[in-house]
Amino acid sequence: MAEYTLSRRALLMLLGAGAAAPALAACGSSVGGGSGSGGEAGGPVKVGLVIPQSGVYAPLGTDMQRGWDLWLQQHGNRLGGREVTTVVADEGETPQTGVPAVQRVLQSDQVDIVVGIVSSAVALGAAPLVSEARKILVVANAGAADITGKARTPYVWRTSFQNAQVAAAAGPHLAQQNIRGGVFLIAPDYAAGTEVRAAFKKAYEAAGGRIAGEAAPPFGTTQDYQPFLAQIRQSGAGAVFCFFAGAEAVRFVKQYAQFGLKNSVPLYGSGFLTEGGVLDAQGEAAIGVRTSLFYTDRLDNPANRAFVDAYRGAHNAAPTCYSVSTFDAAAVLDRALRSAPALDGDAVSAALGGIGTIEDSPRGPWTFDGQNPRQMMYLRTVEGTPGRLSNVVTAELGETTQV
Repeated sequence: MAEYTLSRRALLMLLGAGAAAPALAACGSSVGGGSGSGGEAGGPVKVGLVIPQSGVYAPLGTDMQRGWDLWLQQHGNRLGGREVTTVVADEGETPQTGVPAVQRVLQSDQVDIVVGIVSSAVALGAAPLVSEARKILVVANAGAADITGKARTPYVWRTSFQNAQVAAAAGPHLAQQNIRGGVFLIAPDYAAGTEVRAAFKKAYEAAGGRIAGEAAPPFGTTQDYQPFLAQIRQSGAGAVFCFFAGAEAVRFVKQYAQFGLKNSVPLYGSGFLTEGGVLDAQGEAAIGVRTSLFYTDRLDNPANRAFVDAYRGAHNAAPTCYSVSTFDAAAVLDRALRSAPALDGDAVSAALGGIGTIEDSPRGPWTFDGQNPRQMMYLRTVEGTPGRLSNVVTAELGETTQV
């Protein structure tokens, strides 16, 4: 969720001007020149699972690894008939840790495929590395538009979401509610927040809604949201749409309730507002909050029921969208490697483009559209009691793709 503008020059400076150029050259030869674990049909495949194992995003990394491991456990530790070796690397929480982690699994561990990545900055910084190495990166979280948009490369695919895709899905729904006073829009002042505000505003206004006001709290430093909550009250808005994640989501939801807005101005947001561990931390303050997202463990379909049972049995916890995106990363690679004649990025990319609809995903059927998922978005409402809260499906918001 961090700021993600990272040019190639910045990447080289990040990795160290004296060492980066030879390393990139090595990626283009020793790594890119052939498979590190056997490219022959039916041979083994080595996957670098690059996820946060330290820092603020470590809980997401745990969910992602659980999703990956569960798929492999259920399929004999094979992808497309190939025995899998998984090399786990710590993404940390910034490009300064994440991009070198991708470089290490490509160059030192000689992986064939990279999976994971929470930070958009890391995903965009890693794209030149996997492209020069002619290896596939399957992004299982990072939501920046540029990943599968302006900075698109045939070697980078995404099984999660685009930031704007999640937010825009809620716009027409809120417009249909004829909310008196309009909607107040609030999201942090960094790239993901900017994408969300622009996407929601465009979709909401196009459907006839009116924005009552906007705010962009400083990202990562705002502890007290009272000045922004006062703006919301003064605006006369009949509802709020927001984008917060992690500790900021906990603080905002709790302070929203403490300020007295919860019962008079309904709170909506992108699904990360109430996803995973933050929901338990928010407690009673989260009850009634509504969010848009492509998954909840309460989806009622055979694939999800089986997935939730298996996940709970293994971890005594509910799966999250982070778990599902990485579970599905394994699922699409399994399909692609069945038909790909080799493990190089060109062969696997072509195979990924031809796999069609993933019918048996816990999220429901979805397919790739421009290397980003075309998928159903759901309106979810937090229900239950503290300690037993969940995001219950309220409505289907329609099938969406990259905005």
